[in-house]
Amino acid sequence: MKTIAQTTRCALCATLLMLCAEVAFAGDAKTYQVTGPVIAVTPTTITVQKGQDKWEINRDANTKTPADIKVGSKVTVYYTMTATDIEVKSAKGSSK
Repeated sequence: MKTIAQTTRCALCATLLMLCAEVAFAGDAKTYQVTGPVIAVTPTTITVQKGQDKWEINRDANTKTPADIKVGSKVTVYYTMTATDIEVKSAKGSSK
C-alpha cells in the first residue's frame, strides 16, 4: 500500500512540475532575427540591409552590442516585438 501511495504522489508531483514549466514558458515573447550588413549605427538604432529592405531596429543601454560594430559589418540582430501603445477603436455602425 505504501508503494502505491508513493508512486501516486510522485506522479502527481511530476505532473505539477510539468504544468508549472509550461506556464513559465508561455509568457515569453517570440524572438526574431535579421542578418545582413550594417548600413547605419546610432546610439539608439542599428540599420541592417536585408535584400532590398532596410531594417531599422531600436536599441538601448540594455542591448548587448560589441564595441567594434561599424557600417559594413555583417551582423545578426535578435529582437522581440513589444507593444508601445494600444488603442481601442469602436466597431463601424455601432450606435451610442
